[in-house]
Amino acid sequence: IEVDSFSGLLIDFVRMKKAKVIIKGLRALSDFEYEFQMALLNKSLAPDIETMFMMTNINYSYLSSSSVKELAKFGGNIDGLVPDCIKDDILNKFKE
Repeated sequence: IEVDSFSGLLIDFVRMKKAKVIIKGLRALSDFEYEFQMALLNKSLAPDIETMFMMTNINYSYLSSSSVKELAKFGGNIDGLVPDCIKDDILNKFKE
């Protein structure tokens, strides 16, 4: 597994990386509706590349990153909302 960033079309990035599968994380039904549309568009552009969907852990199913960021920004407690290994990084980002 490799984590990377890009700009432009996802399918172009996937081709550049010579990958064959896109993995998308889903938190709720609304995520699926949007991501399913994107998967269909990607499939029309690149029929040889598959999209797989993974459901989130129930602990994070209705938690948005923007909510966590806002909570951290205003000094709220984010214990249990993010992995312990990144909690300090998030809090430090908003102290600056």
